Amino acid sequence: MDLSKETRYRRYEDWTDEEIKTLNENKAKSPWLSNYHIEPKTGLLNDPNGFSYFNGQFHLFYQNWPYGPAHGLKQWVHTVSDDLIHFSETGTKLLPDHPHDSHGAYSGSAYEIDGKLFIFYTGNVRDENWVRDPLQVGAFMDKNGQIEKFEEVLIQQPSDVTEHFRDPQIFDHKGQFYAIVGAQSLDKKGFIKLYKAVNNDIKNWELVGDLDFGGTGSEYMIECPNLVFVDDKPVLLYSPQGLDKAELDYDNIYPNTYKICQSFDTEKPALVGASNILNLDFGFECYATQGFNTPDGRALAVSWIGLPDIDYPTDQFDYQGAMSLVKELTLKDGKLYQYPVEAITSLRQTEEDFSERQTSQNTYELELNFKKDSKTELVLFADENHKGLHLTVDTASGKVIIDRSEAGQPFALEFGTTRECSIENSDTTVNIFIDKSIFEIFINKGEKVFTGRVFPNEDQSGIALVSGEATGKYFELSY
Repeated sequence: MDLSKETRYRRYEDWTDEEIKTLNENKAKSPWLSNYHIEPKTGLLNDPNGFSYFNGQFHLFYQNWPYGPAHGLKQWVHTVSDDLIHFSETGTKLLPDHPHDSHGAYSGSAYEIDGKLFIFYTGNVRDENWVRDPLQVGAFMDKNGQIEKFEEVLIQQPSDVTEHFRDPQIFDHKGQFYAIVGAQSLDKKGFIKLYKAVNNDIKNWELVGDLDFGGTGSEYMIECPNLVFVDDKPVLLYSPQGLDKAELDYDNIYPNTYKICQSFDTEKPALVGASNILNLDFGFECYATQGFNTPDGRALAVSWIGLPDIDYPTDQFDYQGAMSLVKELTLKDGKLYQYPVEAITSLRQTEEDFSERQTSQNTYELELNFKKDSKTELVLFADENHKGLHLTVDTASGKVIIDRSEAGQPFALEFGTTRECSIENSDTTVNIFIDKSIFEIFINKGEKVFTGRVFPNEDQSGIALVSGEATGKYFELSY
């Protein structure tokens, strides 16, 4: 389809019912539609937005251009959940229908205030010369899903940043509302600005300063910064575009990273005692992770299973992108663990001992155990010749490797077909969630994580044990 700038920024009201019907019909032809992950009704799904708890339910928006697999005139699509596993769209949308978001409702966050959900987001505005003015703007959503946008801009573009200034996250720290915003300096270095709400008035923000989190500025932009607190320790989640690979080893076009800190100094301002920068996910597709603290103090996170500037095989069906499972973040022995929320077990329909098999539709979970001093190779999405997604768990050498070079439709080959992480030489548990074209793999209940896409051929629906030994369980999953 035509994905020119004129098409991508065409006003929503100019799209005909017939064009929308064609999009829906083409998407329905896809052999890779997920079972238990959020995908867009049509078009592109990218960043998770507004992840929050409000009116007795969990709320999660996804950013969306509904008319094709490309970045265009963005809206937010609203979903709700009672258990963080089953999400349903409500019909409510944050549309690009205001002078302050005329060229797209970009990423942001949400927080319940006085019986309404405060939505804090970046309004993308461009002038006749296509020069961007990034505005940090707000809205309230009431309990009936009605959205009322603020007329005033909450934070204007500062003089020391380029047009790349976006993704505000609101959070409450010791009774005071703060917000962090991703930014690019005039000399093209990534950094984060910290603001606070004056007298806790979310329509009145003042700059505290540039947040010191022990960064080097080797990235050219920091996207989607999120600060969550795990056991009272601040954990910074962020996406540093262009990060120097001497600082962190990564293979994806852009990394998704985190730092564990010891305390939050709101005066300096600084995240004190920040760890080295670490990969949040070792797989092929994980980006723009958004986290928040629930009213009971848990830290939850969800990610876009996708990356900017990458073409995917689903593009031929006019859609792209998915949302990860919701993960709870915990700290154990100074390490960050991330693992699907407990309700994930509600998807289990059958339980059998692990064995080689053909699956009905590539929607299952494996919980497998691997012995110390061993090496085992599995193939997921396997055909009769054992071509598929290769997973090697090598406790003897201390690493896990995934290889998608033989798994269906090839894509993003310029970024390689293998990913790996290090593990201890000890008995190891691996939980694997497969959903048609999505895999999420959790080592030792979330000590390390691999997330990614494969687009299997029609005959790739098996599980094969190529070498070594694995014991455990197979669960068929259904939404």
